[in-house]
Amino acid sequence: MAYQAFYRVYRPQSFSEMTGQVHVKQTLQNALLYNKTTHAYLFSGPRGTGKTSAAKIFAKALNCEKAPATEPCNECSSCLSIMEGSNTDVIEFDAASNSRVEEMREIIEKVRFSPANSRFKIYIIDEVHMLSNSAFNALLKTLEEPPEHVVFILATTEPHKLPLTIISRCQRFDFKSHTQADIVMRMIEVLDDANIPYNEQVLKIIAQAAAGGMRDALSLLDQVVSFSGDEMSIEDALLVTGSISQDMFYNIAEALLAKDIGQALTLLEQLVRDGKDPVRLVEDFITFFRDLLLIQTAPDLHDMLELASHESRFEELAKQFEPATLYSWIDIMTKTQQEMRFSNHTKIYMETALLKMVQAETPAAASVSSAVSPELEAKVSVLEQLVRDLQQQLKNGNGASAASAPAEQKKRQRVQNGFKIPTGRIQEVLKNATKPDIQAIKTNWATVMGQLQKSHSALLNEAEPVAASSDAFVLKFKYDIHCQMASENQTFAAMFSELLEQYTGKAYTPVYVPDASWLKIREDFIKTSGLKAGTEENQADTEEENPFSQEGAAAEEDPFIAEAEQLFGKDFVEIHED
Repeated sequence: MAYQAFYRVYRPQSFSEMTGQVHVKQTLQNALLYNKTTHAYLFSGPRGTGKTSAAKIFAKALNCEKAPATEPCNECSSCLSIMEGSNTDVIEFDAASNSRVEEMREIIEKVRFSPANSRFKIYIIDEVHMLSNSAFNALLKTLEEPPEHVVFILATTEPHKLPLTIISRCQRFDFKSHTQADIVMRMIEVLDDANIPYNEQVLKIIAQAAAGGMRDALSLLDQVVSFSGDEMSIEDALLVTGSISQDMFYNIAEALLAKDIGQALTLLEQLVRDGKDPVRLVEDFITFFRDLLLIQTAPDLHDMLELASHESRFEELAKQFEPATLYSWIDIMTKTQQEMRFSNHTKIYMETALLKMVQAETPAAASVSSAVSPELEAKVSVLEQLVRDLQQQLKNGNGASAASAPAEQKKRQRVQNGFKIPTGRIQEVLKNATKPDIQAIKTNWATVMGQLQKSHSALLNEAEPVAASSDAFVLKFKYDIHCQMASENQTFAAMFSELLEQYTGKAYTPVYVPDASWLKIREDFIKTSGLKAGTEENQADTEEENPFSQEGAAAEEDPFIAEAEQLFGKDFVEIHED
């Protein structure tokens, strides 16, 4: 008989022979025992984790002559025919090579026929995500309501590519990647059964290269056994799997620790010349540094070492590293691994990572650089005492006015430096101010605000027109910064004036002034104009010519007040400010 690979010869034939996947095995066995099986199952997970093997074992258990049972007997004619692949009621369908809708329709047409020799007709569709959309649509109705004698088992490595309508009609089982310990244990069982001597360190190297796939591990084991001959060696395993020796890890780590970048780059160049993939090297270094951290923090967990072996040299090397250094190096390698995905020059990224690791500041150097001189410490102490004294003075109320005065002066200075108050222009507007002009602007103010851009109208949220002449008006701002921004924005000024002219019929030029400055200018204007002198009637007449109130608005700008005074008389109307 022709030679068969390990992964074919030692394919599990019962649930008990399956490695790992306890959650899958227990659920399926309970369903078999209590006759609670359903019509469709979805097995998803990484390659080599036992999806197809579990599907065949489940198919044997469903059609076993000794059913219901948690395991197939592997002795009856049904089990034997399924193992040999000659059972016509168990159909294996490869969706990768039969993805068209025509092949799926051919299957669907035969679904309605009863099984020939078994209890169930079972369809195992491997790599189901490769089916076309038309094939999925053809399968959908049959998958939802198949005949009672039909069971579908779908297997895929990419469940996210399946339509949700398919997934929702199946019981889904997610297969997990195998641990390194499980893979090593299974390889030991295979080698013991084949009477082949082995080295456990060799098996660890193979398990590391398999990356959680049992089929990959058995295939690599087959290659190492064929290459080694009578006895497997670590060198043979490293050569076949493309891994690097532990001594090389030691040498590069020691060179990095000694900041000997020349030695580290020379060793890296040697590995690349030997055909090692830089992407794989980054993954291995991350794992090696992880092992160093593990042996530092938990020396008793040496069984969890993935790449390194538990030996005295490894423990001594781990003691030379600071944990912060290893964390930093793992972070550098992880970022390098992400950047390598988008470049064809992976070796350059690996060399750059080694340079970063050598030049990274060690914790000891960081502590030295952060040391503070005695003179600086003395100055800091003096400043801290001064701050405490000032806080105490403020708490007691002393120096409050002294502290507030510089603040006021600084505020005024900032306004004067950033924006020049047009005092003369404002006084000119006040001399020629009229009530119809200010009322015309205020009446159309909301409409103009609605027509402006949001960024421009935001400047006018806390602004209001306070006086207006026939060709200009004073616009008072609550905040100095808004006043300055409006005066410097030429686009805003042009659009604002254009809209105001459109709705009022006059071309008004805005004159900007902050709130505090407006109050001072208004008070000075009142004094110089003599508005406070004379009788109340003369004062009213003067206000008619210069219509602005103490608050900066027109004296009779409120139509409700004007109407009340007209109905009841001014002597009977009192205005109370909230």
